[in-house]
Amino acid sequence: MSSITLGSFAPTILPQHSSLVTRIYRSIRLIIHTLYGVVVASTVLPRVSARNRELIISRWSRKLLGVLNIKIVVTGKVPANDVTNVMFIANHISWVDIHALNSVRTVRFVAKSEIRHWPLIGWFAMKVNTLFTERERKQDAGRMVKVATESLKSNDCLCYFPEGTTTDGTEIKPFKSSLIQAAINANSQVWPFAISYPLPDGKPNLEMAYWGDISFFESMKMIIAQRTPVVVMDFLTPINPQEHDRRDLANLTRQEIAEKLNLAA
Repeated sequence: MSSITLGSFAPTILPQHSSLVTRIYRSIRLIIHTLYGVVVASTVLPRVSARNRELIISRWSRKLLGVLNIKIVVTGKVPANDVTNVMFIANHISWVDIHALNSVRTVRFVAKSEIRHWPLIGWFAMKVNTLFTERERKQDAGRMVKVATESLKSNDCLCYFPEGTTTDGTEIKPFKSSLIQAAINANSQVWPFAISYPLPDGKPNLEMAYWGDISFFESMKMIIAQRTPVVVMDFLTPINPQEHDRRDLANLTRQEIAEKLNLAA
């Protein structure tokens, strides 16, 4: 099972890979948990209240991380379940980022439209009300700002990864600012948080990164092979968007996240 720890992570042993038997066992559990998620997303989520929907998604995400034996470490000002009208902003390293945040506070994610067509993953994304953006079409930016603004005004919490892509965790790319305008329009809190996957010596665990030419199944295979990977989420101080324009907010959140991760901004 995964665990959520409020505090700092002080690893004492080097990471090791799991045995073949463990990998097979995890793979079987992953298939069962995924099929369970398909059934729940198809039959239960459409019929429950928004609050129960969030609880179900959060529990499913925690269980998924538990199946993969991923430990979650959470520090800083952790968002309560009753927090609403917030745009969470973070760096982006892995598909695990999504489930790590959902395990703490269920949100709606903003994702590139290509994900909608991925086998099973895209279907899941649609079932949990992901907002899809056509990043290759500049004219889509205005539509997305409007949709995101309406979502926030309806007391949703959104998560936006302004890098627009994933990295291996050793850098932080420039933040795209257009969608941050929605937080200003909706008078939402902007809540930055930093994501990292540290090895016991503090260096980035590159095998947790889903980036470059790595396929989803290759990424899943590398994660299943690890004995006890760790994801750290450092929640920083929320920002009042009315005190900044969108470019300032993009630069400010990027700088704070980079500083927390000891990366060059």
